[in-house]
Amino acid sequence: MTGMDRRLGWDVGGAHLKAALFENGRLVGVWQEPSPLWRGMEHLDSALDRILAATGAVQHHHLTMTGELADIFQDRASGVRLLCERLAARLGAGLRVHAGPRGLMSPAEAARHPALVGSANWHASAAFVALALDNALFIDMGSTTTDIVPIAGRAVRNAGYTDSERLACGELVYQGFTRTSLMAVARAVPFQGRMAPLMAEHFATMADVARLAGHLDEGDDQMPTADGRDKTPAHSRARLARMLGADAADGSDEDWRAVALALTEAQLRLVHDALSLVLSRGELAPDAPLVIAGTGRPLLRRLAQRLDRGVIEFADLADCRSGLREAASRAAPAVALACMGKE
Repeated sequence: MTGMDRRLGWDVGGAHLKAALFENGRLVGVWQEPSPLWRGMEHLDSALDRILAATGAVQHHHLTMTGELADIFQDRASGVRLLCERLAARLGAGLRVHAGPRGLMSPAEAARHPALVGSANWHASAAFVALALDNALFIDMGSTTTDIVPIAGRAVRNAGYTDSERLACGELVYQGFTRTSLMAVARAVPFQGRMAPLMAEHFATMADVARLAGHLDEGDDQMPTADGRDKTPAHSRARLARMLGADAADGSDEDWRAVALALTEAQLRLVHDALSLVLSRGELAPDAPLVIAGTGRPLLRRLAQRLDRGVIEFADLADCRSGLREAASRAAPAVALACMGKE
């Protein structure tokens, strides 16, 4: 291990913990573990244990977070502080925390700048893209949210920074590939020749939709289902039917697949609308490609086709083993922090 440059990039989310290991100039490992912070910090500890057991000893840790949003914390500032303290205790003196344009900070300093540190994982990814490309539109669709960030002149051209600012300007969309409740996607969907309203209940998620639509990698669905039952097409149909006040037997398998496709389209339109708002600022060339990341890349490829723009996989910008490309594109902030390295 002597003389080896080993760095772990960490992305501490509210639902998942992601890590990427950079070793002697190359990305050599990527991990994602469920870590439902809203149920308690012990879930973060368990996820850390599982990842650290796989990585072995690492001296340098670079971290970003969105987990400060979890409602176990009194507010965002206390969430940043408590996470910095917990992770400093677990990872040691080699930990540095991403603070957006301010770069990497010690955990103690990061705790004093919660507005820079909180929910800044999008900036880490976008800054990495800006090192490689002069003009691009970076889009990361994860399990819960979608980030949209323009890159122009090899610089991150965000109009907002905090979550509230980014929501207002279209750079943050609370639409995710698996965890989003269906009531946040559409008010009604076509069903057997009529518009069927959706119930305002957490009966099903977009993971059920993606499963029935046929574009779900089951490894991306790490959270429990809305009703606690199995992750099968039959159970997904039952959950989807309940959203319409119906039972699965009230429609054919093809009926429910059509509902899933309609919900997929509704979510895609919400992201497209936000992306159009960002593009309307006129900062990007008409041929600027989309750099796509996250579990929702199947939908983002469709979006690129609609916009008639080229597509670059985030993993293509990182020097990683071929077997890690999928995982690297799903864990963009962790990969970016691992690869960017020095403070």
